[in-house]
Amino acid sequence: MSVDSTIKDDLFQEQVIKAAQQLFRQYGLQKVTMDDVAKAVGKGRSSLYYYYKNKIEIFGAVMDVEIGEILAEMARAVDKAVGVEQQIYAFCVTKLKEARKRREFYATLEAAMDADERSTYAKAEHTIRAKMMAQEGDLVRKILTGGVEKGELRPLDPKELEGLVFVLLSSIHGLKRELVTDNNLRRIEPAVHTLARMVIHGLAT
Repeated sequence: MSVDSTIKDDLFQEQVIKAAQQLFRQYGLQKVTMDDVAKAVGKGRSSLYYYYKNKIEIFGAVMDVEIGEILAEMARAVDKAVGVEQQIYAFCVTKLKEARKRREFYATLEAAMDADERSTYAKAEHTIRAKMMAQEGDLVRKILTGGVEKGELRPLDPKELEGLVFVLLSSIHGLKRELVTDNNLRRIEPAVHTLARMVIHGLAT
């Protein structure tokens, strides 16, 4: 395959993902069809099937983009923060802000699903969540190992590091569920401060 062909393929897939993202945002997953996506990019449905087996594969590609955008925001916030405690706080708060910003999108996705569609969505959601957790874990490891290298944290053996990553991610996802229920980030921010402070005080040199 030539370089030009590869570029055209990439551009077409980018157009498909953007169009599908907008359609899912407006109508939800259940109501959008492959024909709708094809029409939105000005192509025949057969063009989509060359790249994607079905709507769920397109949905997976859309969610990969969503994950990338969220992780990029979190990484930028962490890079701007000074010190491990502030980096952990930035990681957590940005995660919560991004979740709140996209809450309406996720609610629309699930609207009007029948039982079969909900089952398919649940399976896709499980895969997406696993990808998100893996990439978030990489960012948390980077924060913690950076703190060790700078002398802010005591040395951590691999098992302890992985345990800490799990605890932090589990905690932030618990706070995210609270945010979904309460929709009050100001009330949750003190808990994020406490979480970051507890980590630092427990691991400080």
